[in-house]
Amino acid sequence: MVESYHPLRIFSGSAHPELAQEIATLLNVELGRSTTRRLPDSEIHVMLDEVVRDQDVFLIQPCPAPVNDHLIELLLYLDALRRASAHSVSVVIPYFPYARQERMARGREAISARVVANMLECQGARRVIFVDIHARAIAGFFNIPVDPLSAVPLLASYFRKPEFEDAVIVSPDVGRATMAGKYAEMLNLPLVVMHKRRTSFSTTETTHVVGDIQGRRPIIIDDIMAGGSVLKQIDALYDNGAKGKAYFAITHPVLLPTALERLAADDRIEKLVVTNTIPVPDANRHDKIEVISIAPLVSDIINRIYHGQSISERLLLT
Repeated sequence: MVESYHPLRIFSGSAHPELAQEIATLLNVELGRSTTRRLPDSEIHVMLDEVVRDQDVFLIQPCPAPVNDHLIELLLYLDALRRASAHSVSVVIPYFPYARQERMARGREAISARVVANMLECQGARRVIFVDIHARAIAGFFNIPVDPLSAVPLLASYFRKPEFEDAVIVSPDVGRATMAGKYAEMLNLPLVVMHKRRTSFSTTETTHVVGDIQGRRPIIIDDIMAGGSVLKQIDALYDNGAKGKAYFAITHPVLLPTALERLAADDRIEKLVVTNTIPVPDANRHDKIEVISIAPLVSDIINRIYHGQSISERLLLT
């Protein structure tokens, strides 16, 4: 084990201080004191309220809505930590911004995820840690160490119960088939893949279902649920013989109002199992949402990195 001579510190932006506090508690360190202010003209001002000179800092800041505010706040904290002479700053972004814009699907489009990667590096991040990123190729946009973590083992453990012995893992599209395959492997369950066609920038339709779902309870997996289009896809599953109420396993619960409305209105959906990579404000009053914390996973990774230990067994599943 490599011991560091630089104290371990955890700091947080304003996006998810509850998660940062949980991580700090598990690591038995105090959460660093800092202040974020929104100025009247909508500018953001950040201030470190304690000394960080020669310390190894892990900055916790996912980027849910408002995405741009949280991203700029992250960049400003990176600048403040660098100017305050922190020994190193590792950025923990459980929910990475612009991860669905990682390529040019058409001509004259920006590759926004690459822009974010460039900004983080230019502001002095030593390494970047994220969870179940939408496009794994984004790790290649960086010239610094990247640790792509996965919440799949945490979510899969929820379904290790006798009531799911007759279940089937469902991938909502071909792009999530690899992730779904890991769920199926861990739980020793069959796999079904839905094929869909995008009809506009924000809407899709399911064209067919590949695999045997007859008489089985569906567990639909995905990395992100935003508008809830995947909730509408279960029609195709029940048309093909699915039985019992459906479960969803989602890493990043963006959950726009349309998703919450669909979730509440559909009696065929039993539970939406999510992680707290971003705040889930409706979880306490929505009986169909169950939240699993990623703090133990992230705190373990931070501890291993700080002490120079291997983290390969906890990285993104391939």
